[in-house]
Amino acid sequence: MHRKKFYTAISTIAFGWAAVAAPALATAAGDGERLGSIEKRAWGKTQDNRTVCVYALANANGMSARITDYGGIVVSLTAPDRNGKYEDVVLGYGTLAEYVKDSPYFGSVVGRFGNRIARGKFSLDGQEYTLAVNNGPNHLHGGLKGFDKVIWESEALIRDGAVGVRLHYLSPDGEEGYPGNLDVTVHYWLTDANELRIEYSATTDKATPVNPTHHSYFNLAGAGNGDILGHELMLAADRFTPVDEGLIPTGELRPVAGTPFDFARPTAIGARVGDDDLQLKYGRGYDHNFVLSRWDGKLRLAATVYEPKSGRLMEVLTTEPGVQFYCGNFLDGSNIGKGGKPYEHRYGFCLETQHFPDSPNRPEFPSCTLRPGEQYHHTTVYRFSIK
Repeated sequence: MHRKKFYTAISTIAFGWAAVAAPALATAAGDGERLGSIEKRAWGKTQDNRTVCVYALANANGMSARITDYGGIVVSLTAPDRNGKYEDVVLGYGTLAEYVKDSPYFGSVVGRFGNRIARGKFSLDGQEYTLAVNNGPNHLHGGLKGFDKVIWESEALIRDGAVGVRLHYLSPDGEEGYPGNLDVTVHYWLTDANELRIEYSATTDKATPVNPTHHSYFNLAGAGNGDILGHELMLAADRFTPVDEGLIPTGELRPVAGTPFDFARPTAIGARVGDDDLQLKYGRGYDHNFVLSRWDGKLRLAATVYEPKSGRLMEVLTTEPGVQFYCGNFLDGSNIGKGGKPYEHRYGFCLETQHFPDSPNRPEFPSCTLRPGEQYHHTTVYRFSIK
């Protein structure tokens, strides 16, 4: 029997909920077919009395995500294990107030420039710019109030095979020291292929560095369910960018072969994290940018992570030239997450797709400069399955 897929959008306000939803179950010509859904609700207020909303997404398979317009944060993301049990696989908090008070970028959009810029300074077209310094002597993840701490304009989206959220923010000229009015849009899509797809775009009226990324901390055994040292990681990278004591790249592109940074074949994250290696000492473990081997601006596989006990497999695809692998070295149990679970040392890992750290000061690195008349585009996909 021919099945016709369709989505219905409705808008209601009741009991504090503002919803835009596709029915979880639709029927066509007598055949039932489950479709995706999305609902929007008020989640709290900021100190300046601005309302923050959270979107609850579900795909046709039962996978779900919750995304808030504060910082573009992925608050939760569920994925099935080999027995079909769904578990939240991203670290985070249960309330808005906790994110506002203290968050190590859990699940957020970071920018304008993800990662570090040395001494908070760079020169562009003969002019020096001074940025906010918020990581020792350096600039990190957009500064004191980066994209992770602003309220984005937002709307729910539905298309065939996916539900999503459109986020928009106009970063004004001079914000955190950056030049130009930067007009940024981020689309989150939860697809029926069990993907969290993130699409970034931006334009500017003045030349400026642009390097947003996504900062979820993943634990494929479930958020708060132990450390991630047994997760098996593959990185499609034959080089990495060594750093100094301040975690600023030296400019070298060092081969990973024969070092603890070689993840060309799936290897447990904890297998070599304690090796006597100067780079591991600087990062207190892995906190380094890996140079993707086949970068050509097309969407390509960057990494896979497999958690043996649950059978969950996550693939990371990106159009970016690098990925920052961070294994939760600075988590120490002081962040009490969803369900009251403390996030202890190395309870989560990040795979932040990006241009290289300190690129504005490194002309030998791929350029991250966006100029008037140009369009910035970047796509990253986190795809979930089991094996």
